[in-house]
Amino acid sequence: MAECIHVTHTFEPVFDKNCKVLILGTFPSVKSREQNFYYGHPQNRFWRVLAAVFGCSLPATVPEKKNMLLREHVAVWDVIKSCDITGSSDASIRNVQVNEIGRILAAAPNIGIFANGAKAHELYRKYMEATAGRPAVRLPSTSPANAACGFEKLVSAWQAVRG
Repeated sequence: MAECIHVTHTFEPVFDKNCKVLILGTFPSVKSREQNFYYGHPQNRFWRVLAAVFGCSLPATVPEKKNMLLREHVAVWDVIKSCDITGSSDASIRNVQVNEIGRILAAAPNIGIFANGAKAHELYRKYMEATAGRPAVRLPSTSPANAACGFEKLVSAWQAVRG
C-alpha cells in the first residue's frame, strides 16, 4: 500500500485572456506529476472527452494539448497547490493549501468555472468560491475511478463547457 506523502503541484495553469471556461481538477495524479502536465493517466478520459466535445482530433503531446485548450478558449488548473496524499487518491487528500485563482480571473474576468468531479467541486466551494465570487458547475469526473459514467454520458454532460 502506498504511503501518504506531502506533494506540491509543480506545473502552471494553462490559460490566456481569451479563455471563456476554466476547468478545475483536484490535484495531479501520480502519472500527471510524472508527465508534468494535466490528466496524464492513460485511462483518464479528459482529453478524449474534450476532443469529442470540440470535434477535434485527440491531442497526443503536451504542446498539442495546450494548443487545443487555448484554441478552444479553455483554461485548466487544479484547486490544490499542495497536500498530503496517498498515490492518486482524492479520498486521501489532507492538509490542503490551495492555488491562487485570482490571476486567472484577472486575465479572463468573465470566465465560467467548471469542476471535474465531485471532489474538485467540493474543494472549490470550500476554498475558492468566496474569492472567485461565483459558483462552479459540477461535471462528472473523467477519472477512471468514475467507471459508472460511460464515455457518451461524459461527452453529453461536458457539452456545458462549449458555452
